[in-house]
Amino acid sequence: MIDAVILLAGPVEQAALAAVLRRHNPQVTICLAASLEELEAIDAALLRRARLIGFTTPVVVPPRILKALGFGAYNFHPGPPHYPGWVPAQFAIYEQATTFGATVHCMVEKVDAGPIVAVELFAIPPGIGVRRLQELAFSQLARLFWRLAPALATRREPLAELPIRWSGTKSTRRMHRAMCELDLDISRQELERRIAAFGAGDFGVDLTVTLHGHKFRYVPPAAESQAEPAKPTPAALVA
Repeated sequence: MIDAVILLAGPVEQAALAAVLRRHNPQVTICLAASLEELEAIDAALLRRARLIGFTTPVVVPPRILKALGFGAYNFHPGPPHYPGWVPAQFAIYEQATTFGATVHCMVEKVDAGPIVAVELFAIPPGIGVRRLQELAFSQLARLFWRLAPALATRREPLAELPIRWSGTKSTRRMHRAMCELDLDISRQELERRIAAFGAGDFGVDLTVTLHGHKFRYVPPAAESQAEPAKPTPAALVA
């Protein structure tokens, strides 16, 4: 039986995910972390008897922590295996993809490169925006967490790996910033694609254009200007 689980997730998700795990193992010790600083503050003795679960977290877990964990680490990635990396929904919208999804994988030193243990795919509805696509992916991750929670909370053995490999270009924060820097001669079609995918200013990165040494920032309609991706309420994780 697993003795401890480290939940690396946002504050909104932590309580709901912890409740699901405790349903299957009431005695499990759950340590909550939302940032790299909180993760690094965890005692080495706890790491040796713990499994780490990352859920839609932007935190990159250092290799030394991964090596110190007694029962491995799993990440719930809000994108399919063919969209590894940073803000996958934005890049899927930009590339006008037709399929998206959610992935659970073992954490290794390289981001979004470990063996895959669960995948859910779905067709992208026509005309969908980034926010709605993120919500659909988040819902799939919640279902995957619900399905895998019994094993994650109780079994010491690693989860079974699937014969599925990562593919596609791994997006990065640098690529995201580059997509938000607009050229003065950008075409109308390309501008509309950039606005659709990156115009909401996620993670504080806005679309900008520099003219005569002055930088101008795109401001989306008020209804769309959210600083962080929208997510379902915690109830969606435990229903």
